[in-house]
This record gives sequence, C-alpha cells and structure tokens, in this order.
Amino acid sequence: MPVCMEPIGHVVNDVASAVDCGWAEVASKIVIREHLAPALSGLGDFSHLLVVFWMHQAKSPTVLRRRPQGREDMPEVGLFSQRSKHRPNPIGITTVALVKVSGNEIVVRGLDAINGTPVLDIKPYYPDYDCRAGTRVPEWVDRLMADYF
Repeated sequence: MPVCMEPIGHVVNDVASAVDCGWAEVASKIVIREHLAPALSGLGDFSHLLVVFWMHQAKSPTVLRRRPQGREDMPEVGLFSQRSKHRPNPIGITTVALVKVSGNEIVVRGLDAINGTPVLDIKPYYPDYDCRAGTRVPEWVDRLMADYF
C-alpha cells in the first residue's frame, strides 16, 4: 500500500551535505507552509520538539547489515538497529531545542537535516511520552554518539 505525504515545510540552514557528527550547534530554520502557520500557536511554550523529516538526498540501501558510519570499531548490525540515513524509507526523527517561533518559521538547534530537507511533521516534546526510564542500548551506541551532538 503506497503512502503519500505532502511536506508541511522545509529546512533552511548552512549545511549542504550530510555529516556524521557536530550537529549540536547547527541552527536551522523550519519554514512552514503559510496556511499552516496557525497550527504553531502555543508551540513556543515548549523547550524541545520532535521533528519528522524526509531525508531527500539519502540513497536506497544496498546492504541491510553494515557497520554504523562505516567505522571499523563498530559491530556489523542491521539497518533497523541503526539511525542511518540510508533506509528503505528515509524518514528522520530528531529531538531538537526550540529557539523561537515567529510567524510561519521555527528556529531550532540540533536538527541533523540538510538545507532544503522536507519536513513531514513537528510534535512538542512530552517527557512522559518521549523519555522512558530503564531504557538500554548496546555499548557501541555510546561510542558512536560521543561527538554527534
């Protein structure tokens, strides 16, 4: 069953191509389609957002198992065990810091999306939904994420 979506907006920043780390200080503007601007009412009261986006320049995966970021110090694991941009459906989801909301624009920090990336949805960060106690990840994830944000 095909799924069709229309982006609600797009990312504007100075990042021309995807990189594997250093996203923490990247400031991005998300420009929402003008007729959707009223949907942003109240969003400025939150400190963080979840941004759902389409990684439009990602390549379709040619392998289903690989080392994260191609690093030799990482184990070979399946794509669904990673946050790789090369996925069967290149959907990105990132928690970002909200800087400000103005008109139909949202300024955020820490969005790992390049300039022109289509934005599919924005949700406020709710700790009760989005942060779970008792979670675990394999040890290699901590090493992988050491310089990401």
